[in-house]
Amino acid sequence: MRVPVGWLAEYVDVPSGVGVEDLDSTFVRLGLEVEDIHRPEEVTGPLVVGRVLAIEELTGFKKPIRYCQVDVGEEEPRGIVCGATNFAVGDAVVVALPGAVLPGGFAIAARTTYDHVSDGMICSVRELGVGEDHAGILVLGDDAPPPGTPAGPVVGLDDVVVELAITPDRGYCLALRGIAREMGTGLGVEWRDPGALPPPAGSGEPAWPVTVADADRCDRFSMIALEGLEPTAPTPWWMRRRLAQTGVRSISLAVDVTNYVMLELGQPMHAFDRDRVSGPIVVRRAREGERLTTLDGVDRRLASDDLLITDDSGPIGLAAVMGGASTEIGDGTANVLLEAAHWEPTGVARTARRHRLPSEAAKRFERGVDPEMTMAALARAAELLAEYGGARVVGAPVDVDTRDPRPTIPLDAALPGRVAGVSYPPERVVELLAAAGCTVDGDGGPLTVTPPSWRPDLTDPADLVEEVVRLAGYDDVPSVLPTAPPGRGLTDRQRRRRAVGRSLAEFGYVEAPSFPFVGTAALDALGLPGDDPRRQVVLVRNPLSEEEPALRTTLLPGLLAALARNLARGQRDVALFEHGAVFPGGERNPAPLPGVDRRPDEATLAALLGAVPDQPWHVAVALAGNREPRGWWGPGRPAVWADAVQAA
Repeated sequence: MRVPVGWLAEYVDVPSGVGVEDLDSTFVRLGLEVEDIHRPEEVTGPLVVGRVLAIEELTGFKKPIRYCQVDVGEEEPRGIVCGATNFAVGDAVVVALPGAVLPGGFAIAARTTYDHVSDGMICSVRELGVGEDHAGILVLGDDAPPPGTPAGPVVGLDDVVVELAITPDRGYCLALRGIAREMGTGLGVEWRDPGALPPPAGSGEPAWPVTVADADRCDRFSMIALEGLEPTAPTPWWMRRRLAQTGVRSISLAVDVTNYVMLELGQPMHAFDRDRVSGPIVVRRAREGERLTTLDGVDRRLASDDLLITDDSGPIGLAAVMGGASTEIGDGTANVLLEAAHWEPTGVARTARRHRLPSEAAKRFERGVDPEMTMAALARAAELLAEYGGARVVGAPVDVDTRDPRPTIPLDAALPGRVAGVSYPPERVVELLAAAGCTVDGDGGPLTVTPPSWRPDLTDPADLVEEVVRLAGYDDVPSVLPTAPPGRGLTDRQRRRRAVGRSLAEFGYVEAPSFPFVGTAALDALGLPGDDPRRQVVLVRNPLSEEEPALRTTLLPGLLAALARNLARGQRDVALFEHGAVFPGGERNPAPLPGVDRRPDEATLAALLGAVPDQPWHVAVALAGNREPRGWWGPGRPAVWADAVQAA
């Protein structure tokens, strides 16, 4: 997650004197890893806002050339030659005056070109070092400051971007709203919630008929309808700049607004061309054999586990992952349906992986999105589309909400202190939990804690303990190593294993440890009959490879594979050994799932150990080529079965 400091400062009152390095330390103290700090490229000399007063089209050249009169806040306008055609009279632009040096050491001076004196340069985004767009010059929009205003702050040349690595349990930090909350807590200052918005205005009948057929996978679905959007309305520069700073490409006003609100509030949204939607919206699971062409142009075969947004024509969106091409916002779209919903995370993760679509929306939904933000996100998007695109809300907002009440968690106020070894008074525990957004009932003894809607990861007392320790500061936890008990040396079993390894090494064998996984193909290659006990394997629930999903019952597959790799690389005389655990299969009792708030009792420990498969220790050798090398002393001796018996 890339966080522009200037954007963050709109929501957090950063104290004077706090620099980027201080913010870096605060992020780390809050448990947010700082991967990188991106500073803008240096631009020196006069760089100002200008306004185009007149344009003369120069003819007789191989490409379009224009001679522009630009007001740069001086007594007389400056004449500037420019080859771009994406601006018009009255537009605000960024002008580098003679004496300026742009990124890459590009010095600006007055010079004669195309039979005119060019007294400066009208700049593109790439020439300023704030993006990669070089298709035309940067047009600032109607809200640009007056001509002559220094352009550095306007284009973001003074804005630093902090790149954070967000762990899967902190999905709320994939938005400026969550980052601002964390930073306000870390700095001990006030912060403003950008999600504190009233519902979108609307009246009359619901904007569109909506039915949610699978409430377990979608417990809130909100939608508004807008009309009168100006299809050619440009995205304002400040929004394009912030999208670029966070690594998002600008597409069109409607799409850019949904992406901007996602980055601001953490609520992914989708915009449909309302004129292409036919009939009621239905949220349901896919039927076997259904297909959907997604926005990336791929025709996808859907599985029955995929959740869809559909109309009378069939699927129009892969819920929480990617929209469909049939209702895509186009160049002429004037009427829009905006959707914001809350989807069940594990289903989103399965769909995204099944279709190999790791979209920004799916990344947020599978980590957990605040269900309270659906209507706030729609209100924010409607506000921006009205301001910059002339759109207006029609009909009443739709809000299908089937959520259950948030569960409460009992917590002993003394538990954080016992776990961390730090004294936290009960009132301090309540204060820190409240700072995390929790609602806390009780004081001094047992507490009843209701986690906030944006923290689906808080489910157990241990999670609340972690929040208390994190917000109080990990630095307060003493780093005290326990005293090591007196050792008794190696056990008899450990000495025996080491003796086996040393003996084989002394006999000329090389140890070749392998992964302890095996597949059916390897057991078939060994020629094992169907009733061989080595075919009864323990399956791994989340294997590294689908071709080797089981724990090995013999050392031979891995050892023979290592032997084959050596022979394939020209090694003809090879003697390998491996000693390690194997895992016989068979019937086993299921393992209980103990809590994390106390030590399991003896019966639970015994049941856990009883569910673990036996792990006998085996040793195996594999030989190829000569056992004794050739030399002046003789032709050598090939390895035979007796050598393997001798090793055993």
